[in-house]
Amino acid sequence: MKIQLTDAAAEKITEKTAGKKGYLKLKYDIDGCGCVVSGIPTLWYVSEPDEIDDVTVETNHFPILVEKSKTVFLDEDLKIDFSTTSNTFQLKSPGQILNGRMNFILYPGE
Repeated sequence: MKIQLTDAAAEKITEKTAGKKGYLKLKYDIDGCGCVVSGIPTLWYVSEPDEIDDVTVETNHFPILVEKSKTVFLDEDLKIDFSTTSNTFQLKSPGQILNGRMNFILYPGE
């Protein structure tokens, strides 16, 4: 899997996580979706990786954790962008927009 971050996305992530310790994670969130195939890609900033399922993907800016068991639902070539118009992150691939209004969740569940 290849993930590229635009400069706008990297800048916004750095801004949101300034002074905080943790790991950026591209989470395929299935909570409340009813079915595993109906998940929504979301950016999480977690305090620790899930040692069982998380794998590290190097990017052009900083590493991102991805759930190995959910990579089947993501494209091989991904780009994370930030839209100043909608003030949201976007997850794109060459053939589609996987999430045009991707949430950023800081320390979910804590």
